[in-house]
Amino acid sequence: MPDPDWEIPLNLQPEPGEYQYDLETALRAVVSLRATVPQDAFTAETLGTERTGSGVVIRVPDAPEGLVLTIGYLITEAESVWLVASDGRAVQGYPLSYDQATGFGLVMPLGRLNLPALELGDSDKAVLGDQLVMAAGGGLSRAMETKLVGRQEFAGYWEYLLDEALFVAPAHPFWSGAALIGPDGRLIGTGSLILQQGDGAGQRADMNMVVPINLLRPIVHNMLTTGGSGLPPRPWLGLFVMEGDGGLVVGRLADGGPAERAGIRAGDQILGIGSEEVSEVAALWRHLWSLGGPGVEVRLRMSRNGTSLVVRVVTGDRNRFLRTPMMH
Repeated sequence: MPDPDWEIPLNLQPEPGEYQYDLETALRAVVSLRATVPQDAFTAETLGTERTGSGVVIRVPDAPEGLVLTIGYLITEAESVWLVASDGRAVQGYPLSYDQATGFGLVMPLGRLNLPALELGDSDKAVLGDQLVMAAGGGLSRAMETKLVGRQEFAGYWEYLLDEALFVAPAHPFWSGAALIGPDGRLIGTGSLILQQGDGAGQRADMNMVVPINLLRPIVHNMLTTGGSGLPPRPWLGLFVMEGDGGLVVGRLADGGPAERAGIRAGDQILGIGSEEVSEVAALWRHLWSLGGPGVEVRLRMSRNGTSLVVRVVTGDRNRFLRTPMMH
């Protein structure tokens, strides 16, 4: 958990006069977010029970005033959520929805935040080298100037895939739910991860992976009314898969998930799914999701300690394993 008094070094903070919009007003829309999750929650072991990050008040047509956008893993199964403005005011929030496919989460404040809201921008218009601001926790001292350094596919080992994610550097040290603000002062993404990449000379470069805001536009109203994207759920294995020198390796399994029930073990190597050979995580998830919805049987061709085997897994719906938030 970050020190509540943390600040970005002065040399990395943005200079308000260098931007064509009111930077300080825009940064007031960003809030700190603190969530508490029960010890016996499905995600408690992997994501922890005390989660901290950020959110940003957004302006969406026909949406309630004060709606906060964050990264969904912060609020998954949360029993308590607090939103803290940069001036120290705290308002309790309700974890309204979390979309598994994009990773976005929405929080409804249960009191008046009285903060400005950011308009949604167009993440497709961001170009490499753009001068951007990554803001967490609210206020100028917790914002940093960064640049768009890449946009490409991102495959997560936890059954997650974005066809095109945004990558910015330098990386914000408190990236979870941080707001990425474009050159026009509008929101173009939500911080999700920090990644490390070598430069070939033994030096490490850190960057943030950001979920593009254009992925929110087609689903936001369904998230407000149904708690999800409105799209059919995807089949879920309950696997954490990594790419190694020998191909795809099972790192761990979700407790009680479909893969564990089928007898798959950590350390097993995945060679193919159905008749399709797979050697990349993205290809595995794409082929899995093309087979149907939750409940479809998947045939995984695997290797365990040098022995080939086929494991049949009846997929599940990940959302059915999660606690639903209690109304306050």
